[in-house]
Amino acid sequence: MHVRIYSDVCVTIWTFSFELVTLSQVILNGELFVALKIRLARYGAKKHPFYKIVVTDSRRACNAAFIEKIGSYDPFLDHDNPNRVIAKADRFNYWISVGATPSDRVALLLSGLGLCKKPEITESPKKSAPKKKAQERLAAEKAAAETAAQ
Repeated sequence: MHVRIYSDVCVTIWTFSFELVTLSQVILNGELFVALKIRLARYGAKKHPFYKIVVTDSRRACNAAFIEKIGSYDPFLDHDNPNRVIAKADRFNYWISVGATPSDRVALLLSGLGLCKKPEITESPKKSAPKKKAQERLAAEKAAAETAAQ
């Protein structure tokens, strides 16, 4: 993002998608809003994905042109394999300092490398919880198992 200040009144901002926007469109709550995201871009073959960790404008499509590739993620490797998640720590820290925000999935992946803190996982929806009859059946099975153990 390039900011040019011609006078105290006239401010023009060129974004990464080369759109000219005014300062009133970019300032939110008194702070300069930078629309940068660190997210996954899907590559690879059909049914065999491979992801690049990229820095991009948040308004672009997922696999559109990106600003910089800062890592990769291969979900088919074992969890203990060091090549499963690869990231450039210095570039990640730079983009965070500039104002980029990682997506939840990227934050979860990079928290394993110690680059950022793990995001909070919200509760699963109540719709997926067992219904009343299933809960009664589980309670009855638990009670039967306790009486059998005694």
